[in-house]
Parts: sequence; C-alpha cells; structure tokens
Amino acid sequence: MKISRVDVFAHAAPGQDMRGDQRNYVYVRISTDAGVTGWGEASCGTLAVCRMVEELGAELIGADPFRIERHWQRLYHFSHNVRGGVVHMAALSACDMALWDIKGKALGVPVYELLGGCTRDRLWCYSRFDGPDPARAVAHARREVARGYTALKADPFRQQGPHLSTAATDAAAAIVRAVREAVGPDVELLIEAHGRLTIASARRFLDAVSGTRPYLIEEPLPPEDIDGLKELRRHCPIAIAAGERTLSKWAARPLLESRLVDVIQPDPAHAGGFTELRKIAALAEAHNTWIQPHNPYGPVNTMAAAHLAATLPNFLIMELIFEPDMHQWFGQVARGDFPVPVDGHFPIPTGPGLGIDIDEAEIAKYPPVREARPSGYVRHAPLMSPQGIDWT
Repeated sequence: MKISRVDVFAHAAPGQDMRGDQRNYVYVRISTDAGVTGWGEASCGTLAVCRMVEELGAELIGADPFRIERHWQRLYHFSHNVRGGVVHMAALSACDMALWDIKGKALGVPVYELLGGCTRDRLWCYSRFDGPDPARAVAHARREVARGYTALKADPFRQQGPHLSTAATDAAAAIVRAVREAVGPDVELLIEAHGRLTIASARRFLDAVSGTRPYLIEEPLPPEDIDGLKELRRHCPIAIAAGERTLSKWAARPLLESRLVDVIQPDPAHAGGFTELRKIAALAEAHNTWIQPHNPYGPVNTMAAAHLAATLPNFLIMELIFEPDMHQWFGQVARGDFPVPVDGHFPIPTGPGLGIDIDEAEIAKYPPVREARPSGYVRHAPLMSPQGIDWT
C-alpha cells in the first residue's frame, strides 16, 4: 500500500461558535492506492494551514502509510526555518491523524487498539455554563445538569482582551457563585480564563470564588508568562490547567518538570497528532500530572481526542463542544460511528480507524469565510486603560 494523494478541505460551520465567532474548519484526507483513506483535522484559526498541508503532503506521496513515526520525524524536520509553529504543527498533526486512521481501517480495528487498548469503558466529559450574567449562566448550567453532566466549564470573564478591569473580574466571580448555588456541591465547575489574567487579577478572582470550590482554573495567565505562572502556582488554592497552545513535548517539558500545572492540555490538531500526544501524555504521567486533550474544534479532532483519551492512564476529563444548540452539524458532516454523550460521558467509538469519514458534499455547502475574530480576543482597542481594555 502506498500513499497516492493528500487533499485538504476547508469549510465554515453553519452559524457561530459559543462566543459568537465565525470559524473555519480544515480537514486533511490521505488516500492510498489500495482504496483506504484516512482523515485528520488541522483547524487552527487560519487558512494558511491549507498551503502548509499541500507542502507536507507532497513529501508523503508514494510512501508506505504504516511507517507513521518515520513520517512524523520527516515532516517535523521538513525545513530548517519552518518548524514548530502552529501552522506547521497543525498540518503535521492532521497528516498524523490521517495515517493512524488509515492503519486502523486497513487492519479493521479502532485507533485506540493500535495504541494499547482502552483503559476505561467511557470518557467523563464536561458541558458548559456560559452566560453573560448570573441568571443566564444559571439557566444554562441547569439545562446541562438535567442532561446528565456532572462537570461544567465556562469563561465567565465577559471583557475581551488582557488586563481585565476590577469590575469584569468581580462580575465573573458573581457568575461562578450563582452557578455553584444553583447546581449544588456535586457538580464540578471548571473555569477558563484564556490567558487573560494577571497575577493580581487571578488572585482577586480566586479569592472571590474560594467558597465555590472550583475544580480547576484553565490558562489563567498568558502562555508566554512562565515566570508569572510559577509565582501564581505558589499561592493558587485550586488545580491549574494549561498547555492548549503547547505544540510539542519540548514545549510541554518546562510546564511538567517545574510542576506548574496539575492538568496539561495539548491539542491533537496542533501538538503533533497521536504520535506526539502519546509522548506528552507519558511525560505527564512521569510527573504525576493529568492530561485533558484540548478539543474545541470539529468532529475529526473530537474523535482523535476520544481515541487517545480512551488509552491514557492519566486521562482526566474530555472537552466536548456538543450542546444541542451548537455544533449540531457534527452529525451532518461526519459519517460513521460518531457517539453522542450519555449521562455526562462520551462512549468509546467502535468503528475501525477513527470511526468516521467526512462528507465532502456536505462541507462544500459551507465555503470558508474570513474569520470574524481570528485572534480570538484582540480587536480594535486602545493600548492601555487603568480600568481595563474594551476589546469589543
């Protein structure tokens, strides 16, 4: 069996994501001369990744798809200068996923069987409690608890951009307190900050929510601020999760060796696919650290996260964007064994490979668009304000 084609597909999801953004999704299909095809995902907030896939894909034509580690090394060392950034790593990650998908399909087994088999029978996952104010966040949380979820996550910081104002921090704490009172003590609450806090504002927020017993706080400081994370770590009363923008085992190493995180969150679509995330997970296990694959993207990345999580002894919880009112298009674009959460858990997939294929005709209905907020949080704004920045 030889690789005969590498194709890349980009599309916009119908509607918007949970923050009101328009987002594109990028998939990679690797075909073989034996008729077996594999799918990967390279969604990363820029369509530049499509061109990177084309360049890397040209290196794979005519190769044996089963030699996955060899291909990973070749594609990682593709260029002296083009190495390790998110565009390069997303393209590499998608190719890696697709190769594992091919191998599983060719052998007639799910990818997790190739990775050592399952360590669990289902995957604990969380839903959301997002809302612009306490009342709407509470309504959201109650709806998800009624659906069987025992863990909920939200970004309660309504102000966009770094340097949050005191008012924004206090308002976020009010949301968390209201949700805790509404759902009771048996539902875990996860807080994500998207790297927008300072040491001072993080401490202020954590003090304000100390009575609510948050399960963890995710990416409290910008990922570049390693020294700040060390300082916050000394005084943080709850678990810290970080690493969703970590792109390799080399980047994960300082977080783990310095014991800066309790949970590390590499993204299958950004941090090297199955091949690299297995190594990050092993490094985390050696440092007594949980792993929770980052997964706010499309159905291929969700399936990759599920297959990987099923095998990991130090897996904690699965990020899952699968509420009824958003990403319902997963079922439209994914064909095959795509599980639906049951009682707050994601069932283990059973199909060969990843268990799904992408419906090319369906995604063709939604051509890619200019992303409404490509940087996520930084839009037209003044440089500084003592009361925080209005990034809207």
